[in-house]
Amino acid sequence: MRFVLRRLGFFLLTLWACLTINFVLPRLMPGNPAIAMMARYKGKLNGTALKALEIAFGVNSNESALRQYFSYLGNTLSGHFGTSLTFFPEQVSKVVFSALPWTLGLVGVTTVLAFAVGTLVGVGSAWRRNGAFDSLLPPLFVILGAFPYFFLAMLALLLFAVTLHWFPQGFGYSGTDTVSFTWHFVADVLRHAVLPGLTILVTSVGGWVLTMRNNMISVLAEDYVRMARAKGLSPARIMFNYAGRNAVLPNLTGFAMSLGFVVSGAILVEYVFDYPGVGYMLLQAVENEDYALMQTLFLFITVAVLVAVLVMDFVTIVLDPRTRVQA
Repeated sequence: MRFVLRRLGFFLLTLWACLTINFVLPRLMPGNPAIAMMARYKGKLNGTALKALEIAFGVNSNESALRQYFSYLGNTLSGHFGTSLTFFPEQVSKVVFSALPWTLGLVGVTTVLAFAVGTLVGVGSAWRRNGAFDSLLPPLFVILGAFPYFFLAMLALLLFAVTLHWFPQGFGYSGTDTVSFTWHFVADVLRHAVLPGLTILVTSVGGWVLTMRNNMISVLAEDYVRMARAKGLSPARIMFNYAGRNAVLPNLTGFAMSLGFVVSGAILVEYVFDYPGVGYMLLQAVENEDYALMQTLFLFITVAVLVAVLVMDFVTIVLDPRTRVQA
């Protein structure tokens, strides 16, 4: 119980600190969204319109920074994230939730697959150390992981979309389709997600393979693994229940953070494929000085990472009896 309260207290304290930083950082940038909106109309709006825009975007110069800060906290807790400059006059919450499913579907699935594939390959290569499997797959995945996302994305786009015409060149679905839960639309969405998904998957697996292989090699040298072999347990049981279960523990925190950062999307991949996800939206928000949209996206990313790490702490307690004793 004390461990749970301690972790929850750390969660709340970190969340407050991130909310504060989220408020301060955009305001340290030159300019503000109201002036940027005025620039769209090339000075045709008067000073009264500028004041109204500053209030709408939450940068009212007549209010003190402290009052703006408490207004920001109150609006955040009540779910009022303001008006988006980039997608004016849409509300930020509507804009974010329209892009969030695309990122969760693409980056979320590929992140889980990358962790699962990397873990299994790492376990297998360490179990058959110096064999053909160990000599081929881990180096291959590590080399591919060294390439930047956007480089492999452009290669995949050039080869499979432009040259071979196997897949679409971009976006989340065909422009002629209507968004609906039909088999035709779902198949079209999956077809558009193949290239960006494979790009993220291929570049992400290498790190998990390398760390899992190293962890597994260390665990295989432990006394309890030798005891399990001496007792005549099956190789599969030793590999997964004894060695694999303990070797994966150091990777859980990294996996939790990766799941949290799913909300931020894969900015470069989404940009190359013009994918309608949160990452591309975040880039647009920064370019347009969209305070409200930036703050909301950073908030979602922060909360997602903190929640994922908190959940993984509890999962670690379940998987590792030693942590239950310490807690």
